[in-house]
Amino acid sequence: MADEEEVVLISYWASMFGARLKVALSEKQIPYKYIEEDLPYKTQFLLQMNPVFKKIPVLVHNGKPVNESLIALQYIDDVWKDKGASFMPSDPYLRSQARFWAYFIDLKIYHLAARVWRQKGNMEEQELDKKELIHSLKLLEQVLGDDPFFGGKTFGFLDIAFIGYSSWFSTYETYGKFSMESECPKLVSWVDRCMKRESVANSVHRSIDVLKYIRMIMRVYGPNKGIAKVIHTSKI
Repeated sequence: MADEEEVVLISYWASMFGARLKVALSEKQIPYKYIEEDLPYKTQFLLQMNPVFKKIPVLVHNGKPVNESLIALQYIDDVWKDKGASFMPSDPYLRSQARFWAYFIDLKIYHLAARVWRQKGNMEEQELDKKELIHSLKLLEQVLGDDPFFGGKTFGFLDIAFIGYSSWFSTYETYGKFSMESECPKLVSWVDRCMKRESVANSVHRSIDVLKYIRMIMRVYGPNKGIAKVIHTSKI
């Protein structure tokens, strides 16, 4: 690619979706400008780059926006295919499975976890959501199996898609009143392996830092409306 190309990432430090793009750009060793978005007060640049959903993260390549983090993740892999190994496996079926489980993570894990930690609904509903969340996380453990990464021996697309969520594990545990170590030990070990990679260590914030942030948000704004006002991230 040309030296004069410009890559910009609009995101927010606690966004698991933004984290996946930071990891991907780091894995490909692509220099980029990072813009921290002020979530409650969306900037004109964000609104210009994502006029449809008005949410982060947004990858801007030579002035052209790529919205939705999984789409942007695939874009990074396609555009900079000469920069290191592909995130995707070469086998078409395995590629389809990586895409399916990435979709599952954003469609299922994100929304279940959000209902648990945002404390919406009654206690009985929250308990059901927690059980379904744990069940969904255990399904991901089955996909991981005994391999070091979701890409087998290779850190790949699904690993990048999910690793940003690990920064929220303490929040899920605290508000859901369960232990990731007890319920999903394979996922916890997987996180430890991923965090040994420089790309991940420099891109994914500590889980305890996100928990402190959420506790502050809860104190200041309260659940429900306050959280909805402050947390604005892409869901797919």
